[in-house]
Formats: sequence, structure tokens, C-alpha cells
Amino acid sequence: MTFISIFYGLFLLSFLGIYWFLGRTPAAELKSVGLRQSSSTASRRRSQTLSRLLWVLLIASLIFYTLQQVHENSSISLQIQLLYIPLLLIITLINFSLGKALGSNTTPGAHATNQRLSNAAWQRAQKAWNRRRFKLLWLGIVVNVIGLLSFKYLPFLLTNLATLFGLPAIQESASWLDNHLMAPLGLSFFTFECIAYLIDVYRGAPASDQLLQFSAYKLFFPKLISGPITRYHQFAASLKSLNFPNASALTEGLWLIASGAVKKALLADQLAIFVDLCFGNLQRAGSGDLWLAVIAYSLQLYLDFSGYVDIARGSAILMGFNLPENFDFPYFSTSIADFWRRWHITLGDWIRNYLYFPLGGSRKGLARTCFNLLIVMLIAGIWHGAAWGFVVWGGLHGFALVAHRLTQSLADRFEGVKHWWESGLGLLVAWLLTQLMVFTSWIFFRLPNLQDAGLVLRNLWGHSADIQFAQKVYLEALGLERFQIALLLALLFASMGFMFLIQRGLKLQLNWPLKLLLVPLCLFSVWVLAPNTGLQPYIYFDF
Repeated sequence: MTFISIFYGLFLLSFLGIYWFLGRTPAAELKSVGLRQSSSTASRRRSQTLSRLLWVLLIASLIFYTLQQVHENSSISLQIQLLYIPLLLIITLINFSLGKALGSNTTPGAHATNQRLSNAAWQRAQKAWNRRRFKLLWLGIVVNVIGLLSFKYLPFLLTNLATLFGLPAIQESASWLDNHLMAPLGLSFFTFECIAYLIDVYRGAPASDQLLQFSAYKLFFPKLISGPITRYHQFAASLKSLNFPNASALTEGLWLIASGAVKKALLADQLAIFVDLCFGNLQRAGSGDLWLAVIAYSLQLYLDFSGYVDIARGSAILMGFNLPENFDFPYFSTSIADFWRRWHITLGDWIRNYLYFPLGGSRKGLARTCFNLLIVMLIAGIWHGAAWGFVVWGGLHGFALVAHRLTQSLADRFEGVKHWWESGLGLLVAWLLTQLMVFTSWIFFRLPNLQDAGLVLRNLWGHSADIQFAQKVYLEALGLERFQIALLLALLFASMGFMFLIQRGLKLQLNWPLKLLLVPLCLFSVWVLAPNTGLQPYIYFDF
């Protein structure tokens, strides 16, 4: 069951019907009750209603996860997902228990109120408690990271170990694991949320004392597979004001679902056909073809992932929740730092709060700042996948951030340099350099095998296409000439620029009645115009 399917539409409608039926407010039952009794009764009723909603949400999330297809054989897919549900529940229970232990108190317990303790003794007890909390935090981080490493990176680590030391037995084990071990869908997002929760509690945020509420947060199906990465306390705060969405909110939820479907089915999956044809025939593609494929993949990746997030956010709004935005026109950034404030926003926020700042951020001098930037981006690259291409991708972004920080430091010293970068020409150059770096680095993202990525980089200039490539790819497979593909990509980028100008420059938005009128048109367009080859899997399902 994917987000863009009749099956998901029926699932969501059925779930919402049950969900809001159980969540209705029984106001008539409280009319004849006194003021004080009415207040306590209402509070009890709200608590009972919330529990019912959370149970329905948890059960629906487990059903949704079970029905995700991770294999061409649907029966194998169902068996795999059923096996992973107990694992996710165990991880949830472990993190819930560790969170309670971390947040049980922030003082040495009974010693804090013992007036006979000296100040020195109290301080020793406080330090002992803080050391215990620190150990609990690291226990939680290590447990979560080991789980992630075991499923996603063990074959990769064993393969490189076998290659480095020439151990064929380990290589055979790595090959067996690679063929038989399949990571649970969404494990990376799941793990990052768990680590964020434990660190937040360690820093003083209240720990969850309700396993049902914490489980519903962890397995919340709109964000379960590919985010956006959401903090527990944002979810818990939404529960306190959970109400049936009004007309404007309902329309916004439907609009996000419809626009996300258009991004995915009508744009990203159409681009995927051309991208797969080019990157699947690297030896035959020419330099112009490869540049078009790089640009097309960059747009495909953005539209695919942002389309998923739109549908996730729209589904959540229909349930009364607000998930954080994950994209803010990233391809119109004028620096790599600005790009990471606009691209995969929740991941960037996670990196800053739980990696960059603990490493010292920018508080320990320019050299240490550059080192921290490089380290966190290497970790971000590794998080995306177990291949050297992702490591190189993260390293490239790390070096780009270092170069930006050095350039910024230089501009702060020389007013002329600063004014030039802020001029119209300077902003244009900055945008071109930023997007050139971003787009070319996506090569390693699409082709994490370094040999394939290296071949593309070598052939980006001065390489002629095979004589039959244009005939087979453009005319026979796509029915379009090369210049027509280039024109369509330019029009797509121009339309994104127009939307950026309208929404960010002029601060204009469609009103909700117009959005409501456009929703059925968008969904019908997806139904009629989606590629007849079938929907492509969401790219970020692999991460």
C-alpha cells in the first residue's frame, strides 16, 4: 500500500471515519452536571476519548506498516513486515523505559530534602546522579545505533573488512547477509527520533509516562516510513489541543495530499523514466545526455520526497496533527548553508541540535567549526546508505560548508567583498555555484557505486553519445527530441521559480475555496496521466 493508491485512499477514509467517530465530544452528557463535577467529568471524558483515539491510531499504524510492499512478492513482503513489527515495538519499549529512567528526577532523590546532609555531600550525590543519567543516555544512544548498524551497515562493513584484509570467509558472510537481511522500512528515521527523544529528556524535557501515547507517536503512520523527523514533545503538545479540523484545515489537508500526488505521479515518476534510461546506459550516453539526466534526477529527487512529505502532512492535518515542513524551495538557495536550511529541514535541524552543537558548533574557533561541519556531514552521508558514494556525497557537502564558512569569514573582514556578494551579480554567482555543487553531488546519491559515479563525472565534458542512443532513448522510449526534454526541464524549473516568487516574494497563497476546487482536478489528473508503467517506489524508502 503506497500513499498514491486507491487502497490508501480507502484506508485513510475508513480510518478517519472510525477515528473521528470515537473522538466526538459527548457534550449532551454534561449538560445536567454541576460546575465542579462537570469540569472533572469533562476531564475524565477527554482522557478516555484520547485513549480511544491513540489505540485506533496505533492499530492503524501497525496495519499500514504491515501492508507496505518491500518485495515484488507481496506474500514475502507481508511476512517480512509482520516479523519487524515486534522489533519496532521492542525498540519503542526500550526507549520509553530509558526515557522514564532519565526523566524520573533531576536531583539526588531523597538526599535533596535531607537537611542533615552537608553541602559537599549533597553535591557528591548530585554528581553521582548526573553520572548515572549520562550513562543511561549513552546506553540508549548505543542501543539505537547498534540496531541501525546491524540492519543497514553490517554487510557493508564486513565487505570492506574482507577487502582490506583479504578474508574470503567474511566476504561470503557479507554476501549472504546482503542477500537475506532486509532492513525494516523507516529504520533510520525511527532511530533518529528515538535518539532525539532521549537527548531532549536528558536536557530537561519531561519524559513520557504513557506507553500508549509514546507508541502512537513512534508508529504514527503518516511519518513512519520517511519522516519528516518529528520530536515527541511536538506530538504530545498536539494531543492537548486535538480537535476535529475546521473547513480551512480540512481543505489544506486535502490540498497537500492532492499536490503531493501530482508531484510524485505526474512529475517525479515521469522524470524517473528518462533518468533510469540515461543512468542505465552510462557507456552509451553523451555529455549532454548526462547533464540532462543529472538535472532531471535533482528535480525528481526533490519532487519525489517533497511529494511524500506533502501527503504525510496532509494526512496528519486530517487527524488534527501538524507535522513540520521539510522543504522550502531549496533549489533557490544562494549558499550551501542556506540550502541545508531549506532541504530536508527536519534532518538539518536534527544534525544541528544533536551533532553539531554537542561537538561545539561554532563556539570554539574557525578551525574547530570547519572540522565540526565536515564530521556532521560525513555522518549525514553515511546515514543515507551503506555505500561509499553516500560517504563521498556527505564529504562534498561538508567541504562545501567549510568553504562557505571560510568565505563568510573573509567577507566579514573586507566590506568590499561582503557588498559584492550581496549585490545582484554576486547573488546570481552564489546561486549558480551552490546549485552546481548540489546538482553534481547528487550523482553520488543516484549512483553510490564509485565506479559508476566516476564514469559519469569523466563523461560530463566532451563525450559523444552512442550513435543509437538518441534513437532508442529519446525517439522510441520517450517520443521526444533531446532539445524538447531540455525545454521541459527548463519549464519545470521556471514554474518552480514562479511559485517561489509568488509564495516567498509576494507572500501570496491560494485561498481555501480555490484549493478545494483544485483538489479533485489534481487527483483526476493523477488517475489519468500517471505513467502506465506503474508508480515508482519512493526514493527515500531506501534510507
